[in-house]
Amino acid sequence: MGEFVEEPIYAQLARIGKAIASPVRLRLLDLLDQGECTVEQLAEEAGVSVKNTSAQLQQLRAANLVASRKEGTRVHYRLAAPGVSAFLGQLQDLAEERLADLRRAVADHLGDPTVMEPVTVEELQRRLDDPNLVVLDIRSADEYATGHVPGAISLPSTEIREKLDELPRGAKIVAYCQGPYCVASPKAVRLMRELGYDARPLAGGFTRWHRVGQRARREAE
Repeated sequence: MGEFVEEPIYAQLARIGKAIASPVRLRLLDLLDQGECTVEQLAEEAGVSVKNTSAQLQQLRAANLVASRKEGTRVHYRLAAPGVSAFLGQLQDLAEERLADLRRAVADHLGDPTVMEPVTVEELQRRLDDPNLVVLDIRSADEYATGHVPGAISLPSTEIREKLDELPRGAKIVAYCQGPYCVASPKAVRLMRELGYDARPLAGGFTRWHRVGQRARREAE
């Protein structure tokens, strides 16, 4: 057997692995999967300093995973291509399939799936025409404006308690927030259930909805 010599091909493949080998960078990619954001917006959402966020984005851009544009003094970032979104979804699916520790961490973070009974994107797609279904987007109004599930009602999580009475009592409610590990929708669902509403979270949040839609469009082309 010959001695292994690191070839340029594998060195280039390893660039992707190095670029995503950081929890912060993976979080930033998940946030960008919802749409374009400024460095400041990403820093606030990720809970990281602007300086650190900018440095992490530079590493992602070096691997061609994100792209940027400048508008005045602000730099806006976005995923470099739809394939990056698909890759992130496949990475998360594979990790949850292979890593029991991840499955336990997700359950601890979001709640036991056997109790929460999350609705899949595919199930929601089939049920969108159901007049008894109410879909709640509990992200911020700005996030809702950049894109949302068709027919979804914008009800930011900070306003749920005061506006919950506006929802029909007999409705089947599906609530979603940002991405696959966002805790806002499970918390909202628990609150609504305590108050007597029939509510379930959307598995994967808006990010999963967006990814499935992108995949469907690619397959149709």
